[in-house]
Amino acid sequence: MKRTAVVATLVVFALVHRAHPAEPAAPHPPEAKRVELKETFHGVEVPDFYRWLEDQKSPETRAWIDAQNVYTRSLLEGRPARKAIEKRFDELMRVDHVFSPTQGGNRYFVWKKKSADDLSILYVREGIDGKDEVLIDPHALSRDHTTNVSVRDISLDGRKIVYGLRKGGEDEVELHVLDVDTRTDLKDVFPRALYDQVSLTPDGKGFYYTWRSRATGARVRFHKLGAPAGSDREIFGEGHGPGDWIGAGVSDNGKHLLIGVQQGWATSDVYAQELPDGKILPIAHDEKALFNAQIAGDTLVIRTDYKAAKGRVIAVDFKNPSKDSWREIVPEGPDAIQEISLAGDRLFVHYLHDVTSRVDIYGLDGKKTGELKLPALGTAEAPSGRWGQRYAFYDFVSFTVPRTTYIYDTATGESRLWARDAVPIDPEKFEVKQVRATSKDGTRIPIFIVHLKDIPLDGNRPTLLYGYGGFDVSIAPSFANFAVWIAEQGGVYAVATLRGGGEFGQEWHHAGMLEKKQNVFDDFIASAEWLVANHYTKPSRLAIRGGSNGGLLVGAALTQRPDLYRAVLCDYPDLDMLRYPFFENNNPPALLEYGDARDPNQFRFLHAYSPYQKVTKGVAYPSVLLTSGDEDTRVPPLQARKMTAALQWATSSGNPVMLLYDTRSGHSGGKPLAQVVADTSLQAEFLSWQLGMETP
Repeated sequence: MKRTAVVATLVVFALVHRAHPAEPAAPHPPEAKRVELKETFHGVEVPDFYRWLEDQKSPETRAWIDAQNVYTRSLLEGRPARKAIEKRFDELMRVDHVFSPTQGGNRYFVWKKKSADDLSILYVREGIDGKDEVLIDPHALSRDHTTNVSVRDISLDGRKIVYGLRKGGEDEVELHVLDVDTRTDLKDVFPRALYDQVSLTPDGKGFYYTWRSRATGARVRFHKLGAPAGSDREIFGEGHGPGDWIGAGVSDNGKHLLIGVQQGWATSDVYAQELPDGKILPIAHDEKALFNAQIAGDTLVIRTDYKAAKGRVIAVDFKNPSKDSWREIVPEGPDAIQEISLAGDRLFVHYLHDVTSRVDIYGLDGKKTGELKLPALGTAEAPSGRWGQRYAFYDFVSFTVPRTTYIYDTATGESRLWARDAVPIDPEKFEVKQVRATSKDGTRIPIFIVHLKDIPLDGNRPTLLYGYGGFDVSIAPSFANFAVWIAEQGGVYAVATLRGGGEFGQEWHHAGMLEKKQNVFDDFIASAEWLVANHYTKPSRLAIRGGSNGGLLVGAALTQRPDLYRAVLCDYPDLDMLRYPFFENNNPPALLEYGDARDPNQFRFLHAYSPYQKVTKGVAYPSVLLTSGDEDTRVPPLQARKMTAALQWATSSGNPVMLLYDTRSGHSGGKPLAQVVADTSLQAEFLSWQLGMETP
């Protein structure tokens, strides 16, 4: 189709979008007062009429949140398809789940969530075929089941566990230590804070951990079990600021401590210390490249993009770590390396080929010994295990194939089924394909499309387009309840592979960050236009969705092209990119991906797209449902609050703008399953209503 024809077609669809049949008059959203306030950035005055909503604890903000929740639920809960939608999502989500186990000695630790459980329960078994026994059941930790447990490390012999307690959906946790033999907690308790990597020593007598402050940055410390609180010695971190991620792990043989420091998404360093008290020495340092290191006996195995944009794997001898002694194990190839793992005596290298997984198997001598035989096109993991131990485990998933876990025997090279989520669907009913759109600058953008087989592509399919595009995160095929549900309604589910992700290596990532972030929005808009131009849908039946960084994506998309969509699901979003550095609970390293408005050069490109500042009175915005919660300590929820108020004031379309706001959960979950089902069903009902899918 010629460009002029495409433009004409989009204009026609835009007119159809505006002429969407009117609903009976809906109640007006709660009014948010507009308070005159202007802030000057580098000579540019920027108004912020809803600054008062940044105060999460003020009575005015709390009353406004409560009123917004009442308004949202009044529009969604009583709709004709509500019960049927919730029933189907309950069927899809309330099933038995078994997750990949972790080995410690002869013990295997596995998370399971039965269909009746709100939360996952940690079990332990003696031996690979032993009987599972409950080790930690988080249901008893909170009456409303909003306290979750995460295992931070398991000792080499399986006798101790360091685990975290997370209340609600905040990132902060309390650390506890469990004696597995006696099933009792030790007296070593760490107060609520941000803790990153935890690594128990092989003898189980202590552990290294990273404590992180948003203000001062991360510090590696060592804790001897039984030592008094506050006596932990600092190992590493002095001089590093809040923009650096730091992690530390001790080798299984106890000889070395490995320390990694990452500055944003372009540079990282690796240091090593010979234990117990050797000097910390740089292994990879002061190079504009990423280094991700693991230990196999006395050898460092490092995945890096140093002189290899799509990644390669090198080996470093601790005794001779100089750069001219590095040995290449796996050279750079045409596909981007996503991750590596070490188990038994094998190196597993996970690639993405056309955004689907391939896992090759190597020896440390660089000889390829095989490839995992995956059941279909989809997403697998590099098998997880320990160096020198026989078994490893990996998951496989696709859009219509629920998570399936396999056990890999490193001695025989054979895989066998370990567990499969019993989701009630028939994968054979669905068609999954990959197409490509052309972005504004000519870049080809892959799009996965899911729908029932043999449906007519008549330009009238209700369609949900999902995207992320940032932080070097690869959005590969994964099982999606929304994909199954919307396809079952005769609709289309689409996932756009956007720049900013890691699907095609660091060049792809760098093309969608900082001053190039607009590329991500252009890619997404082009994907939406492709779905319209190729007769899958039309703007009046097209919805978009994104969360976190993806919330920024759909926020930019709806402010830049409000005519292109009927509905927007915007979850836990970044939206006020100018004020971001000043928020108390921001994520400092994210400034290295987005930019910092305190810098005059970076202010210019942030101001050019920041969604909150781009909301304009009188524009016919699509219907929007924003989701956030008080306990989001990663993406400040004040952004969703301010954006809701701004859109409700500005829109001229008559389409609803709503906020679904949880006062007890946040970015990292914190909801019991019953509430997850209920909230997911509300979001699906929103789409069903807005895309004309409702049936009683």
